[in-house]
Amino acid sequence: MSAPDIERATGPSPDPAPPGRRHTARPLMMRLHFYAGILVAPFILIAVVTGGLYAIAPALEQVVYRDQLHVAYTGPAKPVAEQIRAAQEVRPDLTVSAVRPAPNEGDTTRVLFTDPSLGESERLAVFVDPSTAQPVGELAVYGSSSALPMRTWISQLHRHLHLGEPGRIYSELAASWLWVVALGGVYLWWDRYRKARARDNGTVRLLTVDRASKGRNRTLNWHGAVGIWIAVGLVFLSATGLTWSKYAGENVSELRTALSWTTPVLDKTIGAAPAAAGGHEGHGDGHDGHADTTVVDGNIDRIDGVLAIAAENGASEAVEASIPADTATAFTVAETRQPWALAQDSVSVDGATGRVVDVLDFSTWPIAAKLTTWGIALHMGVLFGLLNQLALLALSVALVTVIVRGYIMWWRRRPTRGSDWAVGRPPLRGALRQARPVAAVAIVAAAVAVGWFVPLLGWTLLGFLVVDVAVGAAKRARA
Repeated sequence: MSAPDIERATGPSPDPAPPGRRHTARPLMMRLHFYAGILVAPFILIAVVTGGLYAIAPALEQVVYRDQLHVAYTGPAKPVAEQIRAAQEVRPDLTVSAVRPAPNEGDTTRVLFTDPSLGESERLAVFVDPSTAQPVGELAVYGSSSALPMRTWISQLHRHLHLGEPGRIYSELAASWLWVVALGGVYLWWDRYRKARARDNGTVRLLTVDRASKGRNRTLNWHGAVGIWIAVGLVFLSATGLTWSKYAGENVSELRTALSWTTPVLDKTIGAAPAAAGGHEGHGDGHDGHADTTVVDGNIDRIDGVLAIAAENGASEAVEASIPADTATAFTVAETRQPWALAQDSVSVDGATGRVVDVLDFSTWPIAAKLTTWGIALHMGVLFGLLNQLALLALSVALVTVIVRGYIMWWRRRPTRGSDWAVGRPPLRGALRQARPVAAVAIVAAAVAVGWFVPLLGWTLLGFLVVDVAVGAAKRARA
């Protein structure tokens, strides 16, 4: 939610609060919600628009890249090794790192190559018709989700506006404040409802819009009621978004490690570690361009047997299988994120002997690791397929309307006399001084703790405070 239900200011300095209101949290929450709504909402607006696009990107790429992703079914699939050999004929200059066999009839197989010319976490995928072992195209793919170019572009727009690492500050700032603005708005709307209900004998509405209201009151009704409906979703997006952030994300990772909430790691070591480690995590070995082509070729011949062994040990759905580039590393066969698939099992296999090196059953993961995996998939719009994507799109549209209506309320309460141009005044300052000493100390301590864990929230909150104090001092000097 954005700019709140602002009570009209009556002067440059606050009057003593009435006895019944002196110690309520509303004035402080009102001022915090106001400043966050006015100054941080633009960042949230950009994040929610780009996030809405990213939410539906998986569905869009099925249409945009249908010629690479889908083929007419003409018979049983050829051996996966034969499909990989066909892809190698298209790109003999690159080294195979992994393969994603076609999960369903009519889907293509993705043969993944390490390509030094691509960016970080990117690989080249050659798409092969499994029935004929004929390549049908090639595209760069990104990350563990193997996103295609359009979704990659939207993802990077949402993440850092194509500005690189410095651009990530915008998205982290939005995620850091989103939950504060949402929960603050819920408190303000509930408090307003509670007081109005006591005065109006229950005629005021909490979850629906009073269509009889006019002007700013109608805008406020829409702002508050829609904000209540989407508040839980906003807090979820904020929490999961912070796990990907730079500064708060590091603190989240340290907390997960300290509490043993990290995702278990599959053991894929057969013997002594090779002299040179390869690539980015999850992208196979030999990513540094020094893979042993003899070993890779031998492992390609073993891939069908490895996939069969992995299926017998739980990794039987849509999978990605690595192609080891050295004799000390086992094949890794891991189930990929698919709609309505809540578990991703993985198996490591010694291709030379057929021995199962390790099995990582999703059911044995710590509950926190499971929740993290599900939360990320839900945030990305892949956990529940198209339904998930449409829900995220609807949430994005609703938040845009809440932010826009917040600015409309701010504009409508501006002074219209005595100035050629003016904006809405903030709520009166002094709320923290009116709080009980114990409550004031608790508020400050909580702000410091949260600001330390979520650094961009802490620094910008301190900035708001400095500006607010400076403006107050300037007004008192003029008076």
